[in-house]
Amino acid sequence: METRPYVSWELMNNFMIDVFVKYGVPEADAKICADVLLESDRRGIESHGCNRFKPIYLDRIKNGTLKPVTEIEIVKETPTTVVMDAHDGMGMVASHKMMEMLIEKAKVYGMAGGAIKNSTHYGIAGYWTGMAEKAGMIGITGTNARPSVAPTFGVEPMMGTNPLTFTMPTDEEFPFNFDAATSTVQNGKIEFYERQGKETPAGLVVNNEGETVTDSGQILKDLRTGKAALLPLGGLGEANGGYKGYGFTTAVEILSAALVGGPFMKALNGTDENGNQSMYHLGHFFFVINPEFFMGLDTFKETAGDICRGLRDSKKAPDAERIFTAGEKEHLAWMERKDKGVPVGEAIQKELIGLRDDLKLNYVFPFE
Repeated sequence: METRPYVSWELMNNFMIDVFVKYGVPEADAKICADVLLESDRRGIESHGCNRFKPIYLDRIKNGTLKPVTEIEIVKETPTTVVMDAHDGMGMVASHKMMEMLIEKAKVYGMAGGAIKNSTHYGIAGYWTGMAEKAGMIGITGTNARPSVAPTFGVEPMMGTNPLTFTMPTDEEFPFNFDAATSTVQNGKIEFYERQGKETPAGLVVNNEGETVTDSGQILKDLRTGKAALLPLGGLGEANGGYKGYGFTTAVEILSAALVGGPFMKALNGTDENGNQSMYHLGHFFFVINPEFFMGLDTFKETAGDICRGLRDSKKAPDAERIFTAGEKEHLAWMERKDKGVPVGEAIQKELIGLRDDLKLNYVFPFE
């Protein structure tokens, strides 16, 4: 049972917008950014929600590694493709513009693809594929990130957690939405464990000696200094399929960097040659597919729904209560939270109060 206090969606949304604006983000952009963060909390994916509001966005604006005003440049455009430069602005703002453009192109031509360079953290990847799904289309996206994942048989962090995300419309209440890192765990989850005072489960992170480590706070420090690395999906070695996760991670790294001719791997660690903090220069890629140009949206939705229902109705393991399909748990989380709000832990409560007091904003939170 949830014991943390809830903050209403409206209050949290308004507060985040006002704080972003105080940090120099234009109001229209601030509304996009707040909605992306809250969408993560709506889905129960707290590693990318308000937990990351201050450390990933506000702190980076403050230390100069993220520009609050996003200057979007269209580097190259064809009827079905877009290459965009975000100039180290808000990755969420650039991604929103990209998806709007690709959806319009896919309405006319059936498919569209785009990539962004010199960007920053773009929030929950499923938000962007979800934009396509809401337009009756299929969305695919991926992004590179600061190096934290070791290659199979390695212990050095070389690539990011590099999510590869798909959202597809179905004839059910919720879409098929697969939004996951290509590593066994993502940085945001370890940050969440650390905030909750919990250890990271064994088998997800290794140190330079190849030993499993679980101290969440120490892991976060060691990831920064290259003394620890996350493992690709499948874990250590090849026995449990670690090479498959390694391959997916690499594919996302290539597409995120090569489509825009951008930096990759160690060049994304957020430091310059002297060890000082610098811009991240991330890359993202996006694809939109319009089912109407195949056998039609209704056919696609019905078939996708039948597949998901068939999976959920299949024989369960003896100790399992039910089988889920991707996106279902997120839908159930929203059903649970939609009338309650965002559950906020003690660490985030302190951050919210601190921001309000520092910025002299007129807000009262229900946990005070």
